[in-house]
Amino acid sequence: MEQVYRVAAVEELPAIAEKILANLVTKVVLLAGPMGAGKTTLIKALCKKLGVTDLVSSPTFSVVNEYASPSKGTIYHFDWYRLEREEEALDLGLDNYLDSNALCLMEWPEKISNLLPYEFDLLRIELDGATRVISHKIHLHE
Repeated sequence: MEQVYRVAAVEELPAIAEKILANLVTKVVLLAGPMGAGKTTLIKALCKKLGVTDLVSSPTFSVVNEYASPSKGTIYHFDWYRLEREEEALDLGLDNYLDSNALCLMEWPEKISNLLPYEFDLLRIELDGATRVISHKIHLHE
C-alpha cells in the first residue's frame, strides 16, 4: 500500500509529518529524492512532531546526527550523499545503528543500497512544479 501526500507550502509539513509518523511501520525510514527536494526539511518536521528540541540539520559532512525525542528516544539522522563507497557506512558503524532499535532517518539511501535492511519505510519526494509529492511505501521482508 502506498500513501501519497501533496505539499504546496512548507506550512503544510507539520500535518503531513504527523500523518507519516502515524503510518510508519519500521524504525528505518529512507528519504529519497533529487537534490533540493526537501528531504532535510521533511526530517525537521518529523523530528519537531516527535518533540525534538535539538537543532535539526543535514549531517552532510558528519554523516550522522543524533537527536533526543521524549517519545521515541534516540533518533539518528544520516546523510549518505558524500559517501564514495558503501563500505564507508560500515566503517561508521551502520550495523550498530540499525541494531540499536532507534529511529534511523536516512537521506540518499541509494548510496548504500546493498547494506539496507529488508524492512524499511520509503519516503520518496518528487517535484511537480512548486508542489512536492511525497509517496510513502512500506517494504517488508516476506
